[in-house]
Amino acid sequence: MGQGARATILTPALCRAARGLLDWTQTDLAERAAVSRSTIRDYEGRHHDIHRATEAQLRLAFEEGGVRFVEIEGAGTGLCLPDQPG
Repeated sequence: MGQGARATILTPALCRAARGLLDWTQTDLAERAAVSRSTIRDYEGRHHDIHRATEAQLRLAFEEGGVRFVEIEGAGTGLCLPDQPG
């Protein structure tokens, strides 16, 4: 993967939105990303920042769940969940 391939910062709002697209609870995300639920709760509640490695784990879990992060020029980052076959 080249430099800048994951330049999107996973903000607390994007984290909540991605969970919403997948209909995941904080516990669901914690299990899939191998992080504690309290880390997710505190991050989404803006109580503290997360480490880059934790951000990468969360983003990977979302991507494996089917969420796509889309950069929209002039607007920032959006999320989409492409139609799943079946």
